[in-house]
Amino acid sequence: MASAVVPTSFQLLVSGSSRSFSRLSLFHQALLFPVKRSAQLHGVQSSAGVHCTTVRTAASETETKKKSSFELQTLTTWLLKQEQAGSIDAELTIVLSSISMACKQIASLVQRAGISNLTGVQGAVNVQGEDQKKLDVVSNEVFSNCLRSSGRTGIIASEEEDVPVAVEESYSGNYIVVFDPLDGSSNIDAAVSTGSIFGIYSPNDECLADLGDDANLLDQVEQKCVVSVCQPGSNLLAAGYCMYSSSVIFVLTVGNGVYVFTLDPMYGEFVLTQEQVKIPKAGKIYAFNEGNYRLWDDKLKAYIDSLKDPGTNGKPYSARYIGSLVGDFHRTLLYGGIYGYPRDKKSKNGKLRLLYECAPMSFIVEQAGGKGSDGHQRILNIKPQEIHQRVPLFIGSEEEVEKLEKFLA
Repeated sequence: MASAVVPTSFQLLVSGSSRSFSRLSLFHQALLFPVKRSAQLHGVQSSAGVHCTTVRTAASETETKKKSSFELQTLTTWLLKQEQAGSIDAELTIVLSSISMACKQIASLVQRAGISNLTGVQGAVNVQGEDQKKLDVVSNEVFSNCLRSSGRTGIIASEEEDVPVAVEESYSGNYIVVFDPLDGSSNIDAAVSTGSIFGIYSPNDECLADLGDDANLLDQVEQKCVVSVCQPGSNLLAAGYCMYSSSVIFVLTVGNGVYVFTLDPMYGEFVLTQEQVKIPKAGKIYAFNEGNYRLWDDKLKAYIDSLKDPGTNGKPYSARYIGSLVGDFHRTLLYGGIYGYPRDKKSKNGKLRLLYECAPMSFIVEQAGGKGSDGHQRILNIKPQEIHQRVPLFIGSEEEVEKLEKFLA
């Protein structure tokens, strides 16, 4: 027969007075008188003897809940889990980590642009004929340096570079990264939302560039080689964007859904805040630059007019246009609706670039259940003919994009 061993301090406390006993917690009473108290606590009828019971108090439950609320999953942890699951390899993990570091640096530069005298025009013009802002140039350098130092990228193509840039042989890797280092830079001086966009492709062994003595610029033949390596957007391995706004938001997909990370300034880390984001099937918001309305064709005008028609419910669509692809797209991703930058009489193919703007964004939206189109075909099916090729873009909720395609058919 087992017997209970009662600590001396408890013996003295109990023998002192009945009042001392009443002050004992239920937990201690259960230890001293296991048969009686365990029956009271758990409603269990027991025979004489010592029984081991587990007592869980409300305080311990509260403590457990508090601990769980402080559990954070950083981008680094998430990438390692994706690697363990076989969704990405170790090389791609390093590339994505390097991109996140570039985004942190650019976020800091954007926030301090006015203080650091980084607003205004640099004085140069990029290959698209656009005036380069000071932050355009700096952001491109930051992005390029981070990708070079990762040792996992072979070729990088940027909006700000005339031709793709080959990484030095001593640092070169396999992945091809295309990016717009600072989209919406015309908004910088007004402190409006800007962002970085990127896409990652795997190499194609059938087309390897021989750089010769020049390890920086590719000639015309090698440029065509890079385009064939990049392939259509359907071959993207990963894509994402980082939005610099009231919060710094990093949106990423590696082909298994869309995940959102928010930069925590306290820790300096991107923390997972939304998983498996899904865009609404339909929405009541449209984002077009209607200043170009008279330059559009009649079919597109008819579509826009239909959105303004209150209809039977008396509620027309709402117009929201920031002028920054990242900002407008992020709102569309969360709330639904459609974003469009069509061709017009002034820009025959629109103004957005296929390789490093339209394709990555379309890859993201399709992973979220939406659709990206040029008005007639899927963006991800279009094979680039040149690095800076432009295409019209209509992107957003599946039903809204399909409705537009019917008008343009």
